Amino acid sequence: MNERVFIGLGANLGEAAQTLKQAIFDIQQIPEVRLVGQSSFYASAPVDAQGPDFVNAVVEVQTALEPMALLQALQIIEQRYGRQRSYQNAPRTLDLDLLMYGQRQVALPDLVLPHPRMHLRAFVLYPLAELWPDAFWLSDDVSWNMESCMQNVGQQRIEVCS
Repeated sequence: MNERVFIGLGANLGEAAQTLKQAIFDIQQIPEVRLVGQSSFYASAPVDAQGPDFVNAVVEVQTALEPMALLQALQIIEQRYGRQRSYQNAPRTLDLDLLMYGQRQVALPDLVLPHPRMHLRAFVLYPLAELWPDAFWLSDDVSWNMESCMQNVGQQRIEVCS
């Protein structure tokens, strides 16, 4: 069964926009993954971190892969770009996050779906809203929708950069 999956992309080291463009190409090379849509690129200040601004985007894919299999494929792509997990929220060459996997709820040590903090992050919500403006999801038995979440992140600095 093909699932509608949203993947967040971010980078704030090196040529971040070029890295995201190449990462989107790389995601399309994963077997059983088909790109359905891509948001604009956004520049945003780091959240709970220091360092240069991030470039962020969201892609929508269809896939028959199970969540952990797709996560492992995304982590391989991150490693190709020199991703290091030196500390939480460290600057990064590339970050690929599974945001939503259909309406699945997953709670594993290495993967929580929907992404547990996406409702707090303008850099996720703005690009996601381009692809799914009326998005809704359940997380920890709380129902979230795009409209209410967008109101809560209005003070975070974010702008379209391409």
